[in-house]
Amino acid sequence: MNEKILQLLGIARRAGRLSLGNDAVIESLRKRSAKLVLLAKDLSRRTSGGVRFAADKEGIAVQVLPSTMDEISMALGKRTGVVAVNDAGFASKLLTLCTAETAGTEE
Repeated sequence: MNEKILQLLGIARRAGRLSLGNDAVIESLRKRSAKLVLLAKDLSRRTSGGVRFAADKEGIAVQVLPSTMDEISMALGKRTGVVAVNDAGFASKLLTLCTAETAGTEE
């Protein structure tokens, strides 16, 4: 399941529907273009807290991925632990996959 999430993130990146990195994600939240914020499971508590605060302020869902920063970096081609999904379709599918991953089910 984790592989499906990373593949979909790669497709979204190539489609130009992601904001990568703390500053870009915060900016995306401020502009209200972010539909979902994804965090690496090994992201620092400080960075995670700042992004969560900004997302809560804008009413955007935050999901912790079952992937490390290294795994996300391999899928996206850029080292990052914070990703904003700026497309409702991608956000919906990624949220479904992440929910299934935490529930331990396959889709």
